[in-house]
Amino acid sequence: MLKEIAESTTVFVVTGYTDMRKSIDGLAACVKGSLSQDPFSRSLYLFCGHRCDRIKALLWEGDGFLLMYKRLDSGRFRWPRSEMQARQLTSQQIRWLLEGLEIDQPRAIRDGVRGELY
Repeated sequence: MLKEIAESTTVFVVTGYTDMRKSIDGLAACVKGSLSQDPFSRSLYLFCGHRCDRIKALLWEGDGFLLMYKRLDSGRFRWPRSEMQARQLTSQQIRWLLEGLEIDQPRAIRDGVRGELY
């Protein structure tokens, strides 16, 4: 279910560590206060704690918040651990993240840069 929702909306990964004891109100407060973003923007925000085997996803649906919680049976998410910020992900990066891969693949072919012709 999380993969299908992530493919149809704008997704932000909240880097750093999040206290996974936080509920809807606490996570929405993080989005608004620490990240200076609008939690009512119909964007999906992904959070991860220290253990990296579980994530929480927060989404405003227009009539209320949806909170999803995923715990892996084996393996860990490769979560970006820079200072707390929200980073927008592409559909490919979402797929990598949910499959346990780094969102910045060093050998992936990057999009071209528009510039001068040869």
